[in-house]
Amino acid sequence: MKKVVLAYSGGLDTSVCIPWLKEKKQMEVVTVSLDLGQEFDADALRQKALASGATSVYIENLQQEFLEQYVLPALRANAAYERKYLLATALSRPLIAKKLVEIAEKEGASVVAHGCSGKGNDQVRIELGIFSLNPELRVIAPLREWELKSRQEEIAYAAKHNIPVAVSVESPYSVDINVWGASIECGVLEDPWREPPEEIYQLTASPQSAPDKPTYIELNFKRGTPVGLNGRSCGMMEIVRKLNEEGGKNGVGREDLIENRLIGIKSREIYESPAGTILHLAHRELEALTLDKETLHFKELISTKYGELIYYGLWHSSLRDAFDAFIEKTQEVVSGTIRVKLHKGKCEMIGRRSEYSLYNENLATYGISDTFNRTWAEGFIELWGLPLKLEAMRKKCLK
Repeated sequence: MKKVVLAYSGGLDTSVCIPWLKEKKQMEVVTVSLDLGQEFDADALRQKALASGATSVYIENLQQEFLEQYVLPALRANAAYERKYLLATALSRPLIAKKLVEIAEKEGASVVAHGCSGKGNDQVRIELGIFSLNPELRVIAPLREWELKSRQEEIAYAAKHNIPVAVSVESPYSVDINVWGASIECGVLEDPWREPPEEIYQLTASPQSAPDKPTYIELNFKRGTPVGLNGRSCGMMEIVRKLNEEGGKNGVGREDLIENRLIGIKSREIYESPAGTILHLAHRELEALTLDKETLHFKELISTKYGELIYYGLWHSSLRDAFDAFIEKTQEVVSGTIRVKLHKGKCEMIGRRSEYSLYNENLATYGISDTFNRTWAEGFIELWGLPLKLEAMRKKCLK
């Protein structure tokens, strides 16, 4: 029997995938489960995969790699999709693809499989990641081709094959969560007029019920990388966990987005990323202090495109590699300390300092210490406005 390596979450879809692949494709199934910060019981997941028919099970904790090799480059790029989505789910997909390829090569498998539907973005992200790393591998997506048309039919199929699926009242919401954030859709959220109910949120308290007293946080960066929190040196994992905790209890990090999916439809998505919201604000503000105007403005263009590449599944593209080289250069001076205030759903910038700061108080002040030479302004304005003058003269001649 051929081997297939299956991305396995332990939910209904991927649990049913195991016997389906064995029965319909005559394949030996190897499952791969990755801990990226979601609720995770490795022992229970292993037993479930084996009970469902898997012949081999791989389970790995990749939270550290996820933050350092995927989240951090996106943060240094200020990458967001359509200004709001900090890409928690999208960033995890190239890492999942990487592990699927590694284990397929280790197991001598020629096929990989996933439990993505045929309607979402994740199928594209995972498959493009696989093709980019090993174009010889073939991909099977059971949900795009099997005969099971509903959850009820999947449950019946599971029962027929003695698959241990816990049957309970199904939540109407689809939730994907990792250490960087949560993505929530479906249910009443499919009506863009409806206010999101509080029950959907996974990481954040309601801003209305958040503490009345604000929380102050200081973040240290070195070359664009977070390295300290409140005066203490910390690694990325500790910083993200602490900011998720502090931001979450203050109601910081919620976004409601009508999003243009890669496959061509619009969808309504709710996102939570307390740590991401705080770190993105802090990083952008430090760049505003330390980068020159032209570099800063051009980097904003790169940030938009970088976010699109991640969202579109093009993490392994040559263009992203080129962007990373540019971003690495810009981050040479992005070191310093940022102070923010968290209060009732808001994250506000209240202070910044850096040894690489381009802010000069003597030039900016309107006080007695002002050293700016005002006589330069007249000549500057004449030169800057010369093309407009010439154009105005031409218009006058043409009348």
